[in-house]
Amino acid sequence: MNDEPTHPPKARRISRRRLVYGLILVVVVVIGAGTALFLKSNEEGPSKPAALFEPTFGKEGLVTNAFAFLYPDNPRAKLSRDWIATSGSLFAKDGAGWTGVPDAEDTGPDSARHTESAVFRLVTRRRDFGAVTVSVWVRLDPPITTPRTPAREWDGGHIWLRYHSPQELYGVSFRRRDGAVVIKRKIPGSGTENEDNGSYATLAESTHAISYGTWHQVEAGAVNLPSGSVLLRLEIDGKTVLTGEDHTPGRLTRPGGVGLRADNTELLFRDFRALPVQTTPTSG
Repeated sequence: MNDEPTHPPKARRISRRRLVYGLILVVVVVIGAGTALFLKSNEEGPSKPAALFEPTFGKEGLVTNAFAFLYPDNPRAKLSRDWIATSGSLFAKDGAGWTGVPDAEDTGPDSARHTESAVFRLVTRRRDFGAVTVSVWVRLDPPITTPRTPAREWDGGHIWLRYHSPQELYGVSFRRRDGAVVIKRKIPGSGTENEDNGSYATLAESTHAISYGTWHQVEAGAVNLPSGSVLLRLEIDGKTVLTGEDHTPGRLTRPGGVGLRADNTELLFRDFRALPVQTTPTSG
């Protein structure tokens, strides 16, 4: 990481009128023959919603790591009440969450020599997040490679929604090596795309390459529609950059965990919040 502050920029000052009326930001998403409204309360106004999940981090130190996931009964395992790291290491750094400097070696119990965070996988212990928006400030370094993790187009940062297992989840990529933003669904199968025997299907893709080494606010949300499909949204720095609809979600209509994934990159994040989503379906 560079020497920039670990805190994201302060929120812009809002007008008196917005304070009085508590404006509601309405993002209209039109997909196929149906329209749905994502309603997000203005986080600076009096109608700020209560977070379903809002973890905190200390000044410094290991929060949890892959060793704790693999050996939870080991007396040296560093367990977290909020997080499970199925790969890599999660540290606290000045009140933020941090992958540490990524490498591809095993962590050990304390991640003192190696982080394994070239393959960083972090999910909540809670699995009851249904209609939810994950809001988080992130800062990524340019992608690297290691002898075990060569360059891949998807290297970068991603948000998980409806996490049921490493083989069943939604992945929302907000910064990839190739500059793409992508919404994917992963289901159990015999796919060869990764070592977890899960198959990815791309639901939506576009291009939106945010800058490295600076703070960005990212939001990713999922909500069920009356049709039985799941609508997903990605917002970066206050702008909706991608939406996608899963018409055959199966079990992914049910609540799951939320989390973060990083590949071949150093990730610093703070103000991670899972917020309830209100929806009003309308006709096309």
